[in-house]
Amino acid sequence: MPAPIIEAIETRILDVPLIRPHKFATFTANEQPILLVQVKLSDGATGFGEGVVPGGAWWGGETVETMQAIVEKYLTPATIGRKASEISGIVHDWERHVANMRFAKAALEIALFDAYARSLNIPLADLLGGKFRDSLDCTWALGVLPLEQAVAEVEERIASHGHQSFKLKMGSGDPATDVSRIAELVDALEGRVSFRIDINARWDRLTSLRFLPVLAEAGVELFEQPTPADDLDTLREITQRIGVPVMADESVCSPADALAVVKKQAADVVAIKTTKLGGLIESKKTAAIAETAGLACHGATSLEGPFGTAASLHFCASTPAVTYGTELFGPMLLKETYVENDIEYRDGKVFVPEGPGTGVNPDWDQIDKFTRK
Repeated sequence: MPAPIIEAIETRILDVPLIRPHKFATFTANEQPILLVQVKLSDGATGFGEGVVPGGAWWGGETVETMQAIVEKYLTPATIGRKASEISGIVHDWERHVANMRFAKAALEIALFDAYARSLNIPLADLLGGKFRDSLDCTWALGVLPLEQAVAEVEERIASHGHQSFKLKMGSGDPATDVSRIAELVDALEGRVSFRIDINARWDRLTSLRFLPVLAEAGVELFEQPTPADDLDTLREITQRIGVPVMADESVCSPADALAVVKKQAADVVAIKTTKLGGLIESKKTAAIAETAGLACHGATSLEGPFGTAASLHFCASTPAVTYGTELFGPMLLKETYVENDIEYRDGKVFVPEGPGTGVNPDWDQIDKFTRK
């Protein structure tokens, strides 16, 4: 049977409250804006993608508003009328119309993959090489919290979902105060769980060389992007001097970026966000580069909702290079869901949804409730 035709693309912005404020290095989020992209095919199949940035324009320069404009005005005209099976060609052709704007492209590309997989009645992972695992380790991120609140949340997550790995945000305050807070937290848990830090590229070289050894001595297991994205020389120095694995996140927004990190030997782990990389195709390329060089890959998040998270899970489940677990906890940070079947989290793991496409289906009443008027 010939592939169905892409007939319509629709977008809407959702504003979904979080279970608690989530503080980044320069921004505190109380709700998550999400661009929901819907692709409709001529055979009746419908797919969904999400345009999400972690906390707003400060991270990658895009917002749900800019993504919506790019998808509706520029990407949609270059997509409508094409066969659903032509995803790689469609994505390639987008480059003639829109430079960069990877978060917007990821939202539409994932919706295309989801729609085509649903049309074929197969899981999304089958379009990406096939699923070879059903679940992945899932780290929980705490944001920036006082010690007592952080300990309470760690204990609650251990009891409720079996989390064994926790990420701590840094970079928004005085480094000495931040380091003391985190050292106290690691000590308070007495080795029961592991901790990693994410500085969101906010420290300079001297600050990093002064305080990262203290965190290493305290027992922190991973340093995520301590220094600015374009300063690979300092990232390499930290990787080689401190003795704790370093993960590149902001430094890797394309396969070319991953190659640059490899050439510089600037990191041990690469954070793979399907959002920041422009979708599943570019994420596969990035993971292949890291894997070839012997670097681990981590399934990272932009705090996507259930559709975006499920797509990332199918990517991770079909990509052997993802050997450093995930932090695909986004749906658990939302106060309410907007799908009929929630993603499963238990025993410190997140499970890949089953069924056609991403395996999660819309709850339209909830979607309408959160849609920005």
